[in-house]
This record gives sequence, structure tokens and C-alpha cells, in this order.
Amino acid sequence: MKLIRRMRSSMSVNVIGGLVFLILLFGLIVGIIGNRSITWAFKKEYASVTSHMADTVASFINGDHLEEYLEGKETEEYAQTKELLELFCERLNVSLIYLIKVDRSDYGRFVSIFNSVNNAVDNSSYTPWELGYERDTTNEEYRQKYRAIYEQEVPYETVFRLHTTDGQFPHITTLFPVKDSAGEVEAILCIQRPIREMSELFRPYFLFSMFFIFFMAATISLAAALFLKKSIIQPVKKVSAEAVRFAKENAKGEPLGKISRFEVLDKLAGSIDSMETEMEQYIENLTAITAEKERISAELSIAATIQKSSLPDAVSVFKDRKEFEIYAAMDPAKEVGGDFYNFFLVDDDHLVLVMADVSDKGIPAALFMMVTNILISDRAQMGGTPAEILGFVNDNVCAHNRAEMFVTVWLGILEISTGILTYASAGHEYPALYHNNGSFEILKAKQGFVLGGLEGMRYYDHVIKMGKGDKLFLYTDGLPDATNMENHMFSIDRMVETLNANKDKSPLGILKGVRKTVNDFVGEASQFDDLTMLCIEILEEIQKPSGN
Repeated sequence: MKLIRRMRSSMSVNVIGGLVFLILLFGLIVGIIGNRSITWAFKKEYASVTSHMADTVASFINGDHLEEYLEGKETEEYAQTKELLELFCERLNVSLIYLIKVDRSDYGRFVSIFNSVNNAVDNSSYTPWELGYERDTTNEEYRQKYRAIYEQEVPYETVFRLHTTDGQFPHITTLFPVKDSAGEVEAILCIQRPIREMSELFRPYFLFSMFFIFFMAATISLAAALFLKKSIIQPVKKVSAEAVRFAKENAKGEPLGKISRFEVLDKLAGSIDSMETEMEQYIENLTAITAEKERISAELSIAATIQKSSLPDAVSVFKDRKEFEIYAAMDPAKEVGGDFYNFFLVDDDHLVLVMADVSDKGIPAALFMMVTNILISDRAQMGGTPAEILGFVNDNVCAHNRAEMFVTVWLGILEISTGILTYASAGHEYPALYHNNGSFEILKAKQGFVLGGLEGMRYYDHVIKMGKGDKLFLYTDGLPDATNMENHMFSIDRMVETLNANKDKSPLGILKGVRKTVNDFVGEASQFDDLTMLCIEILEEIQKPSGN
């Protein structure tokens, strides 16, 4: 009892106890905030990546034939689509990919059209639904999300299940609309993806947090006990004076040595001596690291210059051509980027146009970009249609793609004498076409899969005729996906509206007008993706008839 009363009346015990309590409370708050921050960051990343997966998969589903699938028609097309979805389910490492048609009367029931299962991803035990399988909507949350997608209030919806009680593993489900050719939502594509990293990360984070909290509590408690001992005031002043001197001079002084009969103060003095030695070494290391960062920065600057120099300049390349005018620009999100454009003549009458976007950013994407650009350029010089060129390049990229990156490409070949443009797309954004005295419109056509994704993919040639005053605008997804401070995207509709506001300008004027509008929209928000644009205008009437 006397010991307890003595401890309660001890200033050291009370101060140290209070400090320990505050540190533990602070650590708990930091742990909660850190946990929420990590969860939010992972959820945002998973939602973004999974929505892009869903967008890609949805592009391979024919929204006009869903009712016929349910009636048992179009069996060959249905089988091909089902096989492709199963391949996506395996290659994308997701648990489920399924397509459902929801009863729009109250969104309380749906029927299954496609259902692909990959239980190997997380050792789950899902059973595939058959075509026509009906069931009730899971809950009110899903019912509201179904309604929002069908009424096109949102581009897609996301459901997170981090804490499951039905035997399932933590996962994310992205709900994405599948539309018919008229733009109406006919069904909802659902992709369920396991979330392993979150559960694997939380345990070590919790253990580290607890260790750090107790370490800080013990350290500060010891420092407070030393500080409360009046007999060490003078030695502490000596230590303090040495520390002040070192902070001013940044040079190691005479060792403090034995400054007190108390062991703890001797250790403190020794720590100061060690600190001066380590700080001196740290300053030397910091100087070396700073020099290394400057060297890396210089190399990145050179890499950016090399990348920029590898892109053609229409002013110098086509200064003597009167049939057309072309201008392009690329603004990377980092020092170097993964977007690229190209234009070159394979002969005096055929102009090749390229717009592409690599799946990553920075130096890896820039290297992948350079290789792909060279493959496209070399293969185009050999002749062939855009679809043939893309097929060749895709197989070559897949054969050496250890980094598992991919690139979307739009490739066109303009026969200058006739104005006939033959083009093909490997999963790239649809271009915008302007016919003289008209307006810009999105030019939609059947696409092939991205380059570097799967070998042996098929690509499709399409043909349009361009005449005097016609303009073609190519771009990467960094344009419609540019996001402002309110997290709103620039969007395709706003892009077309901007193009039509500048349609009477030259290609250079159009690109400047679009860039200004994007900058005004984005405001102070940082650029998160490369932004690349190209515009070509036919300047003279086509007089020579087509050779076909």
C-alpha cells in the first residue's frame, strides 16, 4: 500500500503515466486514420482498374442480340462470346464475369445471360449459372445500383465486400452497362475481383503500429524520468551546448566523454558523440544522394528530349506538301510518357497515321512505346492493310512481352490522290471526323483487341472517303479522362462540343483550342495521364480517281 501511495504521489510516475496514456491514445488515432487511408486508397485503385476491365470486356458483347440469346437464337455468336468471357475471367484473374438482364419494373429480379467462374483465383466455390437462370436481386443496395445504371445516371457502379459472413472472400464487384447500337442499356456486366492485398497488408500494419506506439511510450518515459532529476541539470546543459554548437557548425567537436557519475548521462553524452559522427556521415551521404538525384533528373530530361525528338514534326516533314495539313502534340504526365503518335509517307501517295497509348507511364512505358512505334513503322513500310500491320505487330509484341504491358493503337493509311482512308483499331479511342460544312462526329467502327494482350488476334479494316475541308481528330484517353478538382471527367461529349466550337480553325488551332478548354476545365488538378492529340485536314480537292 505504501508503495502504491508513493507511486501515486510521485511526480515522475504521474508525468510519465500521462505521457504514456497520451502516446497510446495518439497511436490509436493514427492507427485508425492510417487504416482508413489505406482502405480508401486500395478501394479507389481497385475500383479504377476493375472498371477499365469491365469496359474492355463489355466492348466484346453485342448488346443488340441479348434477347435473341435468351430465346436460344444466335447460338454460334453466343458460344464465341461465352468462350471469350471465360478467357477474360482466367487472364484477368477475377472470380466471376457475368451478364444479367434486370427486370426494370422494380429491379428486384434478373435473368442470367453469361456466367464465367474462376474458382482458382481465391479457392472459392462458385457454381456457374445457366443461360436463363433467374433469381431475386441480392439486396436494396444492388437494386438501387441496377436502377442507376439502367437510367444512365452513372457510368458504372462498384460494390465492396471487405467483411463477409457468408463464406466468401473479400472482393469488389463492378457493375458496367452493356448497350445496344442505339445507346440504350440492355444488360449489366458484373466483374467480381478478389481483394487479397488489403487483408494481407492490415495485419503487419497493425503489428508495426503497436510496436511503434510502445517503443515511443518507453522512449519518452525514459526521457521524462531523466529530465526530472535535478542533479543532471548541468550535464544536460553541457550536452545541449554541444548540440547547439554542432547544429551551427555541422562539424564534429571534442568528445564529451564522462560528464556525470550517472550512467544514463554518460550514455546521453556518448549518444551525442555518436550522433555527430553519424550526422557527419549522413551529410556526406546526403550530398552524394543529392548529386545522384540531379544526375537522374538530367538523364530523365535527356530521355524526354530523345522521346520528343523521336516524334515527327509536320512543319518540317511535310513543308512541301500542299494536299493536306497535319499537326500533333503530346503532353506526358511524367517526364516521359507512354502515349505516342506518328505520321510518315510509305511512298509519295500513301500517308500513315498512328495514335497509341501504352498501359503504363514513365520510363517503362516510354521504352515499350519506342519498340512498338519502330515495329509499326518498319512493318508499314513493307505494305499491307492497317489490319494486317496490327496483326503482325501484335504477334511480335506478345512474343517478347515479359513485362505484360499492352498498347492501344489506331492506325490509318491515307491514299492522298483519292482521299480514301483505310484504318483499323486495336482497342483505341474512337476518332472524331469532320466533313466540310458539317460538324465533328465520333467515328465508331468494330475494333480488335489491344496489342500485347493475346497472340493471334484479328483486326478489322474500315474505309472512309475524305475530301477538301474534311478533318480527322485522333487522341488518347488522357483527353476525355482529364479530371478536375471535383473528380469530374472532361468526357467524350465535352470533347466533341469543343471540337465543333473550333471546327473552322486549322489543325494547329483546333489542338490549341482543345488544350485550352481542357486546362480551363481541369484547373488546379494534377495531370494523371498522358494527353496526346493529332489533327489532319485535307486542303485540296481530290481529282485523281481511285485505282479500284
